[in-house]
Order: sequence, then C-alpha cells, then structure tokens
Amino acid sequence: MSDDEMSIGIGQAPHSRRQFLVKLLWIGIWLAFMSAPVRDVVSGDHTVTARVLGGAGLLVFVAVYLVLVFRHTSRAPARRQALRSIAVLAVLAVVLSLTLGISWLVLFVYVAVSAGATLPLRTAGRLIPAATAVMVLIGLSAGHAREIVTALVFPALLGGFAMSGVQQMIRTTIELREARATVAQLAANEERLRLARDLHDLLGHSLSLITLKSELAGRMLPGHPDRAAEQVADIERVSRQALADVRSAVTGYRRPTLPGELAGARTALAAAGIIADVPTEAPDDVPEEQEEVLAWGLREAVTNVVRHSGARRCSVALTSRQTLGGPVVELSVSDDGRGAAGTKAGNGLTGIAERLATVDGTLATTTAGPAKGFALTLRVPVGPGLGSGE
Repeated sequence: MSDDEMSIGIGQAPHSRRQFLVKLLWIGIWLAFMSAPVRDVVSGDHTVTARVLGGAGLLVFVAVYLVLVFRHTSRAPARRQALRSIAVLAVLAVVLSLTLGISWLVLFVYVAVSAGATLPLRTAGRLIPAATAVMVLIGLSAGHAREIVTALVFPALLGGFAMSGVQQMIRTTIELREARATVAQLAANEERLRLARDLHDLLGHSLSLITLKSELAGRMLPGHPDRAAEQVADIERVSRQALADVRSAVTGYRRPTLPGELAGARTALAAAGIIADVPTEAPDDVPEEQEEVLAWGLREAVTNVVRHSGARRCSVALTSRQTLGGPVVELSVSDDGRGAAGTKAGNGLTGIAERLATVDGTLATTTAGPAKGFALTLRVPVGPGLGSGE
C-alpha cells in the first residue's frame, strides 16, 4: 500500500475506503483517553443496572463525538446542528460524571475538543472555558482531589483551543483553493475579452473597407469593368492582409508558456479531485521554441492524467541540469494511476515526441504496472550544446 493511497489532506473528504479508514483512525485514536470510564464500567463498584446504563451512555457519547468531528473534517456541518450535538455531549458528560464518579470527568475534554473543532472561533472561545469550568465544579463538589481535577483542566483548554486553530487552518486552506480557482477563471475570462478586443481592432477596419469596396465594385461593374477590377484587386489585397494579421495574432495567443501551463495544470488537477504537486515558477532561461515544446508536452501529459489515469495524486517537476552535451531542462510528470493502462494509442505521446524532435529533445516513459502509476520525462537542450546529446 503506497503513501499516496493512504494520505489525505486536512479539510479534504476521503475519496476511497482506505482513506476513510485512515481518517477515522486519526480521529478515533484520541479515544484512548476513554480508558478511565471504560475501566469504571467494567470493574467499578456499581450495580449491574448502573454499568449497563453507563456503558450505553458512553457508546452514545462516542458515536455522537465521532459523527460530529468526522463530518466536520469532510464538510462543515451547520452551526445549529453542531451546537445540538455538542449539547448532547455536554448533557451526557454531566449526567455520567454526577452519577458514576470522577473517572467520567474526562468526557468534558471531548466536549471542549468538539467545540473547538466544529464551532466558530468566538463561540468556541466561550464554550471551551465553560465546559472546563463545569468539569472543575463537578469534580470539586463531589469532594475529589484537586490534583485529579487540575490534571484534566489543561488537556481540556489546550485541546479545545488547539482544535480551534486547526479549524481555522482548514478554513484558510479551503478558501485559498477556492480563490485560486476563481483567479484562474478570471484570468481566462480576461484573456478571452482581450482576444475579442484585439480581433475587433484587427478586423473592424479591414472588413469595413472590404464592404465599401465591394459595393463600389458592384456599382462600377456594368459601365466601368476595368475600374471594378481594380476595386476587386484592392479587396483581395485587404483580405490577404487581414488574414495575415489574424494568423499572427492567433499564433501569439496560441503559443503556450510554461508559467501559464503550470497554472492551468494546477487548476485542471484540482477540478478533477487529484492532489497536485506542481511548481509555481518555471526556469526563466528557456528559449522560446524549447519552452513552447515543453508547455505543449505538459498540457498533453496533464490531460492524459485527468482523462485516463484514474490517479489520486500527480507530481510535476521542472529541473535545469548540466550534462556533457550542455545544459538541458527536464520536465517530468508522474501519477499513481493505472500505469500502462494510461498509455494506449491516441493519448498524445506520439505528438509530444514529434514536437520534441524539432528541438532535438527526448522523451522517456516509465510504468510499474497496473495501479503503480505512470511517469514521463521530457528533456530539451537549452544551451550551446543544442542537438549534441549527452
């Protein structure tokens, strides 16, 4: 089982049964502090009825706690729903502590942690000290030793406020992801508007001139065919010039760049639910022709990952290297998907190889079989040793 199959980020919902179990394990591991009430139920000096009711209450407490905290780590619950669940936990903690003894005071630690993990900072900042104060009052009123009560004060306060900090980090992470997607969409919209403006500026005058000359030629054609022919020749010249201008403009827009494709890769992978490890910057000393080839290769590789690989994680790396043949830039794209299943005909590898051949670049692919992932590496020379190899 690979690390990628097991890992799941903060604030992300599990995408597989294994990730679900991993997330549940990390949340449930803190239930080890329940050992005191469990021992009290099993071997405490209580009647059979008290043990049965205490065990049932403990099971309900643990179930509500797990559902509340686990759902919050996957998707934030409604504030009222969280408050109701925490109220249930608090009532159970009070009743069980008053009826069964000091061993059950640890339940208040879980009440504080639940408040910190699920409620807004201001609300949690009030409920965490309140739950701790109730715990102290119950412990002292029952005549229990102060050192036992104070031993639970710090875990309740520190655990609750620590979970508030984790919750803020989760919210910030989610907001950054949403902001990044919004920025990418706004950039794409702005680029479309700029292209529309430029095409209007390029074609507006030419098309107006063609329309006027066409009308003029139509009027001249019956009586002055020679002058009409001159207008038609002007129409052809203007049309050819307009076509050349459009091709020049579109070529400039279509030429991909590494920074643009890296940003596009992050957006595409995130939209597909794939964990992306993509650099934010590209080497600035790559010649234009080589950069274009690498950018096309990156776009095709990421498209293959999104459409065919079934991967949960994808990593992109850009590295400048010095070889015997001169400096090169190496682009690698790897995933943890279906391996060789993603390399079938029609996936664009042939096109990548053909583009690389125009700049004396090379393409290498590796796969470890089904469910082991696939990686491809593009290498282009960028220095005096162009085309000489290593």
